[in-house]
Amino acid sequence: MPLNYDIPLYRPPSEGDNLIIQVTLGCSFNQCSFCSMYRQKQYSQRLLADVAGDIHKAARSRPDTRRVFLADGDALSLPTGQLLMILDELYVALPKLSRVSCYATPANILNKSPDELAQLKDRGLSLLYLGIESGSNLILKKITKGASQRGIAEAMHKAHDSGLKLSATVILGLGGKKYWQEHIDGTIELLKRAPVTYLSTLQLHLEEDIIAEFETKFGEGFEPADDRDVLHEQLRLLSGLNPPKTLIFRSNHVSNTLALAGNIPRDREKLLGQLQRALDGQEALRPWFMRGM
Repeated sequence: MPLNYDIPLYRPPSEGDNLIIQVTLGCSFNQCSFCSMYRQKQYSQRLLADVAGDIHKAARSRPDTRRVFLADGDALSLPTGQLLMILDELYVALPKLSRVSCYATPANILNKSPDELAQLKDRGLSLLYLGIESGSNLILKKITKGASQRGIAEAMHKAHDSGLKLSATVILGLGGKKYWQEHIDGTIELLKRAPVTYLSTLQLHLEEDIIAEFETKFGEGFEPADDRDVLHEQLRLLSGLNPPKTLIFRSNHVSNTLALAGNIPRDREKLLGQLQRALDGQEALRPWFMRGM
């Protein structure tokens, strides 16, 4: 029997085939100017009894589940005690379960103590999806991210030190034509300071209902980046990345103009070659009608 999800429901591309359990609804921050994902929802924490009911309903229909994603926007905002109970319920109901993941904001992580994060890791939470969006303080302010480069780096180190894996996302095009170098260089600086296991790029795609807010909060005229601009951003990012440890890179999200996959630094030259071929017109780009957030 399928679960009755509170729609809209979002998850990372890599969680597409995995079981999704909603433990919160909406996003507790919900002020990022580029994101309209949860504007239709009032943030709330679901009752534990309702979450447990969903877990056991899913266990009856999908008893061999190995991976679970906790939704909605920032499940890590739940009190640690509640998350621990949910994790325990999951691992009892799903004996083959090997990974539980969720979205997280920098504030979610910083609001947990190192001991709380370690407890969550020990009880089976293993991967956090962290939208860093940009490492530039200027861009972070213009998109009302509610975080600084320093705060994001601190959150990343805190999660890493607790044994949690991080999958970080960067949004290409956030600086428009004027601030694209500031956006990318700040992101490179951040990723030199803080370790991630996975790094993905998305490409800026503003829904109609959020455009006016984005432009107002940006604070000046915003000239969107085109596909060639975004390819140049990707080139600059991959050329400059020198992470403290090897990371797995993907641009497989449907918003991206060009799908890339590899390990950095091992596959850097291969990825740069793909990007240059795309700029030279020798590699096809994803058509606009196939893109979205």
